[in-house]
Amino acid sequence: MTLQVCIMTPDRIFWNDQAEEIILPTNTGQMGVLTNHAPLITALDIGVALVRSKMEWMPVALMGGFALIKNNQVTILVNEAESSKQIEPEQAETAFTEAKTRLEEAEGEKQRVEATFQFKRARARYQVIKQLSAV
Repeated sequence: MTLQVCIMTPDRIFWNDQAEEIILPTNTGQMGVLTNHAPLITALDIGVALVRSKMEWMPVALMGGFALIKNNQVTILVNEAESSKQIEPEQAETAFTEAKTRLEEAEGEKQRVEATFQFKRARARYQVIKQLSAV
C-alpha cells in the first residue's frame, strides 16, 4: 500500500504521485508519514521534505504551508516548492553563505526576523542540493 502525495503551490500542482514514505518539515520538527497514518493537519516550516518513491528519495524545498494527512492521502499546500532540478548548486551555496552572514550581522528585531526568514529559505534550497549528493 502507498500514499497518494500531492504538493501544491498557489499557481500549480508541483508534484502528484504515489510514495511509500514522506518526511515533512513541521513547525515542531521533522515528521514521518507512512501508510495508515492517523488523520492530521500540521503547519509546515520552511525546510526540506523527503519523499520516498520506488526506493529513491526525492528532496523538495518547501517554503512554509500546511499538510493534511487522511486516508493514505497527503495534501501539501505551500507558498513555494523547488526540486533539485530547479536549483543551481553554486547559486544556492552562495545564497546560503550570504544569508548566514546577514543573520549573524543582523541588528535589531526587524533585521533579525527578515534575516532569519532569508536564512531558512537559503538553507532549505542548499540542503536539497546536499541531500541529492548524499543520496
